[in-house]
Formats: sequence, C-alpha cells, structure tokens
Amino acid sequence: MSYPKIKKAVIPAAGQGTRLLPATKVVPKEMLPIIDVPMIQHIVEEAVRSGVEDVILVTARHKEAIENHFDFNFELEESLDQKHKKDLAEISKSIGRLCNLISIRQKNPLGLGHAVLCAAPVVGNEPFAVLLGDDLIDAEVPCTRQLINIYEKEGHSVVGVMEVPRAEVSKYGIVGGKSIRSRLMEVSHLVEKPAPDAAPSNYAIPGRYVLSPKIFEYLRKTLPGKGGEIQLTDGLELLAKGDRLLAYEFEGTRYDTGDRLGLIDATLAFALKRPDLAPGVRELLRKYLAG
Repeated sequence: MSYPKIKKAVIPAAGQGTRLLPATKVVPKEMLPIIDVPMIQHIVEEAVRSGVEDVILVTARHKEAIENHFDFNFELEESLDQKHKKDLAEISKSIGRLCNLISIRQKNPLGLGHAVLCAAPVVGNEPFAVLLGDDLIDAEVPCTRQLINIYEKEGHSVVGVMEVPRAEVSKYGIVGGKSIRSRLMEVSHLVEKPAPDAAPSNYAIPGRYVLSPKIFEYLRKTLPGKGGEIQLTDGLELLAKGDRLLAYEFEGTRYDTGDRLGLIDATLAFALKRPDLAPGVRELLRKYLAG
C-alpha cells in the first residue's frame, strides 16, 4: 500500500527559554548559535534534508528574529556583494532559499499540544513531521527522515525514541509497549516524566515525531493539565489507544540544546567536526584541561 508523502513539518518555537536566561531575555532561544549557526537553522535544515517542503513555525510575541533569519536581507547581501565578499553574501542568500516558511502565532502559552494544534489549518488533512527546537540530533540519515521512512512503510504515526538511564526517565516523556522488530515498538501508553520506579520503560521521546492528521482530533479531546496546558504526550496517549502509534529507536546523537551543558556539548561536538575549527578547539581543550 502507498501512503502519502510527508511534505510539511511543524516546528514549535513559542517557548520562553527560561533555562537559558539571561541570554534569552530578548534573544529567542532558537536563535542561540551552535558556533555560527542558530539552533533553529539546524532544525530547519534537518527537515529540508528529510524531504520537507513547507516548514510551519509556531511562534510567539517577540520571536520575529526567527522569521527574519529565514528571509532575504537585501541591504546586507548587496553590501557584501559590493565589497566582493560573495561567499558571505551567498551564505545569507542560501538561508532565504532553504524552504517555504509559514509562520503562525501561538497567542497564549498553552502547551506543546496546543502549539501543534495551532498548525492544523495549514497542515490540513496531511501527515506531517514535528521537530522540537531544543533537541539537536546529529545523524548520517536525518532523524526526521528515519521516522518518515517508518511512516511511509507502516502508515501510522511514529515517535522517535532513545534509550536513557533509568535514573533519568523523570526528565522525559516515556513510552511503553511491545517490540515489533528491531528498533520498532508498538506503543500502548505514554507517561510524562515518571518516577524511575513507575516508568514503563527507559525509552524517551526527545522531540521528533511524524504524525497522522488524526492527532488533531485527539488533541481537541485532550483536557488541559497543569497550568491549563494541553500536552502533546496526552494527545499521543489518546492516539495510541484510539488508533495506532509506533516508536522507533533512531540512529544518531541527541543534544539537549535548551540546557546550558547540552549547548556546550553540542558546540564542542560540532566544532570538532569542522576542519577549519577542530585543530584550534583541540588546542584550547588541551590548554584548559592542563590548567
């Protein structure tokens, strides 16, 4: 059977970024850089490399910098061209050409499930990907592409999962279910940030999803929880019980870039992969580790 291709991705970017204050007091957390590339650009590039054509940003007040980043900047690019810095001008122009960007405002901070629901009028009756901006996943085959491959084969919603130490399950949404084959599980239930002794497994969802449009129906039925927020995990729980939900253990390394140490970890890892920076970074590490 042939299933619809995934051509749309939703990137919720309305959070306040309180874990990274004071840097995020004015600057959107999604615009904080991994070296010289904003986190949000890494996320959008993953979506594009996965075959996505339309990227739907769900933003909030004071997040205009994200939209501007993916636009053309005529004054800057013209100035760079005139100064014969065409390589830099091309870097700027290439960002504007990345994808078709659609921006939606989440007017009140009512949770991740609500943010995804805000995108429903644009997504329509199509399957779509969801990528969270706090989670940077470095993989040879983009994590979103791995999930799309599962969706296009199985025809059901799928969440990306990774194995975490039992002591750390309280930091994540955790899935429970039965194994179908290597790396693939049928989800029976989900628990948000469970205590270690109450977790159904140690497989955590770090922020990658490919979802059927049926998720909107379940999110509309989801009751608000703490703080009046509608949680995506609760909607997925209803989806798992009312339809079918899969979990795939993706290949790749995940960085929590919404956390200070996670941001440092990602910056070092990406710097050490760049030929122009790696020798200097290694020298700096030797300098500080020797001190």
